[in-house]
Amino acid sequence: MYDAARSDRVGRIGRWPVRRHHALLTAWTVCWFFVAERHGGVSWHYLKTGEQLLFDQVPGGGLALYANHPELQIGPVSFLCAAVFSPFPPDVGENLAEAAMSGLGLWMLVLIGRMAAEHNLGTGVNHKRLQQRVLIAGLAFIPMWVEVSVRFAHLDDVMALFFTTLALGALVRGRSTAPAVFLALAVDSKPWAVAFLPLLLAMPKRSWPRSAVWVVGLVAVAWLPFYLGNLHTLAAAHFTIPNQPASALRWFGVNDPVTPWWDRPVQMALGVGLGAFAVRRGRWPAVVLAAADARIVLDPSVYTYYSASVLLGTLIWDAVGQRRLVPWVSWTALVSLYGSALIVPDDSARGLIRLAFAVGSAAYVLLWPMNGTRNRDAMRRQPGMPRRRGPVAPHEQLP
Repeated sequence: MYDAARSDRVGRIGRWPVRRHHALLTAWTVCWFFVAERHGGVSWHYLKTGEQLLFDQVPGGGLALYANHPELQIGPVSFLCAAVFSPFPPDVGENLAEAAMSGLGLWMLVLIGRMAAEHNLGTGVNHKRLQQRVLIAGLAFIPMWVEVSVRFAHLDDVMALFFTTLALGALVRGRSTAPAVFLALAVDSKPWAVAFLPLLLAMPKRSWPRSAVWVVGLVAVAWLPFYLGNLHTLAAAHFTIPNQPASALRWFGVNDPVTPWWDRPVQMALGVGLGAFAVRRGRWPAVVLAAADARIVLDPSVYTYYSASVLLGTLIWDAVGQRRLVPWVSWTALVSLYGSALIVPDDSARGLIRLAFAVGSAAYVLLWPMNGTRNRDAMRRQPGMPRRRGPVAPHEQLP
């Protein structure tokens, strides 16, 4: 017989309203925060410079921001978020930003756990095991999240991934407008988030026109003023960065010293194409990972913070897209991308490892047969579709 009191205690620490795996992940995040904070904030100055330019606090900003500073490949929403920390002294503001971004990573873990629970409710999933799976995958996710949020302090990447996670949560709950709004904000935070837009295809077809209007409208509101205010802003789209020796591009025979002219459009198209294919296959939880794979396999740079988007993708897949207790995709990603950057000395070998992981993980989540009838049915079911009615068993309590 269903016992609501017992159900409410699943995974909690005594009478505290805190679940064990959340407490462990919080402690794990704090440890990594203090490890990275000593050499943190590598790129925070880009956010502060962009914020000052956006508000005309220094010459050459305003609507001419991107025309005069094409190196700031950061969305205006990210500059607005950076302004939250402006009232504080520079060092204090930077530390507060790093702590806030770390906290967003923990919040995302909670959201993804609940997302997985809600999506699989009524399929017989054991949510105590799901809590364990989120814990194990989260232990792999946190080091890479701290890399982007503390060591490099890339608020733009953080906000793009955070808004994408909010969009996924709204998608699972069957919201009709919120997913489009959140994905538009992700694009307004960092342009490469365009590759996550295929998530909207997982919504009922009747929602597609409204979603398209919201996305186009909100992206236009954020970006169009800069293009209309200064036509030289168009040149910012052609900004190039060095093609590093450890990039996977080198294995495609691309030895140009800088970003090839075709690279960014192909990278974007590949991410969108893989995401659309994932939805068509009924594997919408693979969209973020597929898009992140497209990014790292074709990007001329190899900064470790790029892997945060990959680990978010593997976390979503391991929590929502499969039912195994051990989230081996997340740990394979951590070892392949972060481990190789630390211990493999040869640039070419690191590039090959990046290429092998990106191709292998994308092929696995998109093409590998899924085990278990219930798991296949859960993936085929559109997010937000009604689940079974009636009481929920104790082992199905939300994590």
